[in-house]
Amino acid sequence: MSPSVTETHVAPATWSTKQVKPAPLVSEGHMHGGEDLTPLQAVCHGEKTLPAIPSFASPAEERKWLLEHMAAVFRCWARMGFCEGLSGHISVRDPEREAIWMNPLGKHFGLITAGDMICLDLEGRVIGGNRERPANAAGFLIHSAIHRTRPDVRAICHAHTSAGRAWASFGLPLDMLTQDVCTFHEHVAVYNDYGGIVFISDEGKRIAEALGPENKAAILMNHGLLTVGSTVDEAAFLFSLLDHSCEIQLKVEAAAGSGLKKVLIAPEEAAYNFKMASDPETLYLEWQTEYDFEDEISQGSFKRGSETPRFD
Repeated sequence: MSPSVTETHVAPATWSTKQVKPAPLVSEGHMHGGEDLTPLQAVCHGEKTLPAIPSFASPAEERKWLLEHMAAVFRCWARMGFCEGLSGHISVRDPEREAIWMNPLGKHFGLITAGDMICLDLEGRVIGGNRERPANAAGFLIHSAIHRTRPDVRAICHAHTSAGRAWASFGLPLDMLTQDVCTFHEHVAVYNDYGGIVFISDEGKRIAEALGPENKAAILMNHGLLTVGSTVDEAAFLFSLLDHSCEIQLKVEAAAGSGLKKVLIAPEEAAYNFKMASDPETLYLEWQTEYDFEDEISQGSFKRGSETPRFD
C-alpha cells in the first residue's frame, strides 16, 4: 500500500449490518465480466462502437491531424484554468521526422492555433513550424529526455495546476480512492528529488528516469504533473484525470483530519479497473468529448495553420 498522510482502510468485499467480525482488510474479489472483449467493446452497449484512433494515408495528413488535436488541448486547458504565465507545455512526436512539436512560449493557451507550433529536433534545433516565438527551454529539456528514453510515447503533457502542485508538495503517490484514479494503478511515478527550474539536461534526464519504462504519469514533487500517451488526446485526458485525482485526494485528506477513515479500493479491483480503463483507444475516446465541444464553441478556429507547416 502506498504511503499516506492519514489512516486508511481497504474496502471489504461485502458489507452487512449484521456483521460481528471486522471486515477483511483485503477484498476476496468480485465477478467482473468483459474480459472476453476489448476495452473499447466493453464500454459500448449494443452493436455499435465508438470510432477508434484514425489511420492516415500519409505523414502529412497525420501531422495536420495531430497539430489540430494538440491545439485543441491547449484551448481546453485554458477553459480548465491550467494556463499560468509562461508555464505549461505539450510535445508531440512528428510522424515522419526524428523531431517533436511544442507550443510557443508566452502565448495564452486560449489563443493557440495549430500554426503556432514549433518543430524541434531532439538536439533542440528549430527545423520547422513557427519561428516567431521560442519554445520553453525547461520544457524542451524534460520532453526531449522522455522522447529519447520512451519510443512508445507520442505525446507528453505538463502543467503547473493548483491541485497538482498542492498534492505534489507531499512527494507521495495517489491512493486508489475512486474508480477513476485506478486508471493510474501502479503506473504513476513520483519524482521526489526536486532540483529547481530545469535549465540543465541532467534534470530532464532524471525526470525521464523517474518516469520509467511503463508509467503513464509522474508527480513531480514541489513542481507539478506530467502525463504521457500514444496520442496527445490520451495524454491530455490522463492529465485532467490526474489533476482531478489530486484534488479529490486533497479533499479526502482534509476530511480525514476530522477523524473519518479513508476506504481504499482493494488491489485486485484496482488492477481490474486499470485493465479495462487504461487502453489507449479508450483513453483517446475519453478526450473526444472535450475536442468536439471545443470545435463547436470555437468554430474550429484552433485548426488555423495546420495545412502547410514549413520545414527547413
